[in-house]
Amino acid sequence: MDARRLYFTEPGAVDIRTESLAAPTGEELLVETLASGVSAGSELLVYRGEFPEDLPVDETIDALDGSFEYPLAYGYAAVGEVIDAGPDADGWVGRRVFAFEPHADRFLTTPDAAVPLPDDTRTDAATLLPTVETATNLVLDGHPRIGERVVVFGAGPVGLCTTHALADFPLERLAVVEPIPARREVARELGADAVVPPAEADELFAAADPPGADLVYELSGRPATLDAAIDAVGYDGRVVVGSWYGSKRAPVDLGGSFHRDRIDLISSQVSTVSPALRGRFDTDRRFEVTFDRLRRLDARSLTTHRVPFSDAAAAYRRLDSREGDPLHLVFTYR
Repeated sequence: MDARRLYFTEPGAVDIRTESLAAPTGEELLVETLASGVSAGSELLVYRGEFPEDLPVDETIDALDGSFEYPLAYGYAAVGEVIDAGPDADGWVGRRVFAFEPHADRFLTTPDAAVPLPDDTRTDAATLLPTVETATNLVLDGHPRIGERVVVFGAGPVGLCTTHALADFPLERLAVVEPIPARREVARELGADAVVPPAEADELFAAADPPGADLVYELSGRPATLDAAIDAVGYDGRVVVGSWYGSKRAPVDLGGSFHRDRIDLISSQVSTVSPALRGRFDTDRRFEVTFDRLRRLDARSLTTHRVPFSDAAAAYRRLDSREGDPLHLVFTYR
């Protein structure tokens, strides 16, 4: 059986290649893809060639167990239907599943790597599972507390899903900083108390007592924004860096208030759970929480573009240029 798989081939170029796919054996599952979500942050880094060449793609996911080099099959939000299975995999054919798989119209996986989808989970919504899982991990790493003042920099899909989760906490105030007006409106709809452009970020909690935010999330994907995040947090505050910058560099000013104000910079990455939480909160439990968060999220407010898989090259050009301000883009296969 043939399968069409997307490859990033060089900066600014992708190619859909036809490959032979063997029949499933043992416990293998053959999945026909219904939709796959594009992670604009990390996939644009690959598209632009802004990835670190000495870093594995993701050692925790078998389908992504390689290195960042062209040509690269990438993506990790595939939703499909099991159309065939090996002799040792009973009861899977006909089920919809989610898998951390690169963009392709068919792929082989295993029961350990396939997540059965509940009947009430829409296919498009399920392509947001990695985004919601990332937001869940960001909240776990930030440890928001009752009565705190929290700021989220960046209202892309990750920032918006993080805002949606934080809105359930009994915070004093939740603010979002985002330059694009339409995204600020979505942030307000998802529970932000205040939404401001970057020029007004300094004014958010300047008059508070004590001044500054208690907790700040840097989710813009822009290294220079880290300076603004550090400026926004107050004495003994926390800054969670959830952006992956790839090979992008920017000077960070640590010579001002950062040192004297005892600000904590916290690295958050969804491939692992914080060591402080692993005793009771493993990745399986985090995924259960993710499904619960996804049910509460109006995924349609984030899914702005649905594009046929065959038009992938044009879709990445649109993402790169921000034409039409795509938030969450989904490839369709039927």
